[in-house]
Amino acid sequence: MAQLTGKVAWVTGAGSGIGEASALALASEGAAVVLTGRRTEALETVRAKIESKGGSAHVQAGDLMQSATAQRIAAWIQQTLGRLDILVNNAGLNIGQRAWGELTFEGADHVLGANLNNPFYCVIAALPLMRAQRGGVMIHTASWAGRYSSALTGPAYNAAKHGVVAMSETINMTECVHGIRSCALCPGEVATPILEKRPNPVSAEERARMVQAEDCADLIRYIACLPPHVCINEVLISPTWNRFYTAQLQQRL
Repeated sequence: MAQLTGKVAWVTGAGSGIGEASALALASEGAAVVLTGRRTEALETVRAKIESKGGSAHVQAGDLMQSATAQRIAAWIQQTLGRLDILVNNAGLNIGQRAWGELTFEGADHVLGANLNNPFYCVIAALPLMRAQRGGVMIHTASWAGRYSSALTGPAYNAAKHGVVAMSETINMTECVHGIRSCALCPGEVATPILEKRPNPVSAEERARMVQAEDCADLIRYIACLPPHVCINEVLISPTWNRFYTAQLQQRL
């Protein structure tokens, strides 16, 4: 039997990349998956893929940078599906003009809103459902930048992802007594559409060396399938050919 049969998973940023791959992986384990993102058409495509394989998926589109969106979707989940077992807090973005010398107020609001406010809103919305059923697991896509700040990712993204790691830790500190577990997933470079926002293009050869969305999804599936008495607090995952390291090696040569 699939390990998540009867469970409900809410996946944000589900229209592409890690979110799409995670939705497919969780559905393959029997979870009913709620798909959220800003692009309804992309979510419908993911829903069709899940249903073509016999899975269950529901599209709940919206901009999660608005707190009302998270409240609306959580209320829909409670009223329609009656429970929430897994939250995959994956939605996020970055911008091209990200360095201090280029960053604008609007750009900072955009990055912090998408990568920090967004997951906070989803946690606040999801907690009452999980507390009521005395259990649940939250998995947040943080970043390598959530542990190691980098000029490549920019100050706003670094700050937001460090905040996500801290957010996850505080969830475990207070919600463990309600059976709720939280994991900060901190991947290094992943070959997803967010690379298109890089100031410098990333070649196909470089993308092939990176962690793939399916690698992260398989890890998310594993965490979601763990027994309730086990909490993986944080996972740091990177490509073997880690460009943060290889750049330093080149400087030494």
